[in-house]
Amino acid sequence: MLNTAARPFVKLVERFLPDPFIFVLILTAIVLVCAVVFQQQPVLTALNQWGDGFWGLLGFSMQMLLVLVSGHMLASTRVVKAALDKIATTARTPGKAIILITLVSMLASWLNWGFGLVVGALFAKALARRVDVDYRLLVASAYSGFLVWHGGLAGSVPLTIATPGHFTVEQIGVIGTGETLFSAMNLTLLGILLVVLPLVNRAMLPKQSESVIVDKTALKEAPVDTSEAQRPAEKLEKSPLLAMLIGFAGIAYLINYFVGGGTLNLNIINFLFLFLAMVLHGTPERLLSSLQQAIQGTTGIVLQFPFYAGIMAVMVESGLARDLSQWLISFATVDTLALWSFISAGLVNMFVPSGGGQWAVQAPVILPAAMELGTDVSKVAMAVAWGDAWTNLVQPFWALPVLAIAGLKAKDMMGFCLVQLIITGLIISTVLLTF
Repeated sequence: MLNTAARPFVKLVERFLPDPFIFVLILTAIVLVCAVVFQQQPVLTALNQWGDGFWGLLGFSMQMLLVLVSGHMLASTRVVKAALDKIATTARTPGKAIILITLVSMLASWLNWGFGLVVGALFAKALARRVDVDYRLLVASAYSGFLVWHGGLAGSVPLTIATPGHFTVEQIGVIGTGETLFSAMNLTLLGILLVVLPLVNRAMLPKQSESVIVDKTALKEAPVDTSEAQRPAEKLEKSPLLAMLIGFAGIAYLINYFVGGGTLNLNIINFLFLFLAMVLHGTPERLLSSLQQAIQGTTGIVLQFPFYAGIMAVMVESGLARDLSQWLISFATVDTLALWSFISAGLVNMFVPSGGGQWAVQAPVILPAAMELGTDVSKVAMAVAWGDAWTNLVQPFWALPVLAIAGLKAKDMMGFCLVQLIITGLIISTVLLTF
């Protein structure tokens, strides 16, 4: 039944969904028009807001790129790839392949979103080399695991409010991850999705005659360079001495950092992944080779993130984001504020696809509402986090690295993602209303 229901969505998306870059250009035009029409911003003012904000996220963009690149470098180590190949051998049917890749990508994304995106894409290729399964659904299932990232260890909102000195600390204080990431609500939601999402993806599996099977020769890994070093410079590049020395120095720093009471943040995640990758690759040459592969998956982010920064600037400076959030939560009561916060976050995420950036936009609106109504602030914060993660299923921005590694276009898999969006939205909403 679900396979039949998914068909029109798949065909619709394949026909009408443009390239993600076209998507961001359309969003830019919509936001500028809305700022002028609904917020009565003069045209030049709206343009200045857009242009001034265009480069406003360069530091954050570099941080996000490093998450993706360091995650890719770690996921492409021989140890991780061998583990993925070993796990792939257990999937002997298309149905098992779909269930397995969903579970693996969910677990990896819970650990770290960049790691999850890359592991999911690489695992999809490993499975497709062994099983004749619809490649579009396989990659969509890999991407669907990304849904849980904001409820995981690298979630921007829960990590932000757990950090001393965060920008809303005077309003809500410091809220530890025990009340957010490891709360009963969040763990229950993760458990339900861990069971339901693989089954949803399995139920969408097309018949073999309707499946798109990828050419397995196109998925072969590039041969590893086993030639011996000739020049002194090559000997340094192929020598494990430097990689191990500096790699273990980085790991020693991390051990001392955590022993001293340090907590997880994006910089520490990047540091951890980078130095683990350095140790596991074993030589500077192999590390740099994985870096070159990783960079190929970041080109869309490099081009599009400034446009999203401009959109975000107009949304914030013109008051669009504030008014949109206020309108949505105006229907709220003490029991439904979390639900409306979730829905508003999902909508705002289409224009501001950054967990941290979105929290900066919505916190000034949602937190006073939560305190006035007497709603649990930690629950509302997690509702925003899940709303941000939820609509990533159909926001093509974060699918770019997965698509680049897998060799697909957004329209190839977004039809399946739309079905995932509907079903998981109902599940998340139900949990938010229950707790």
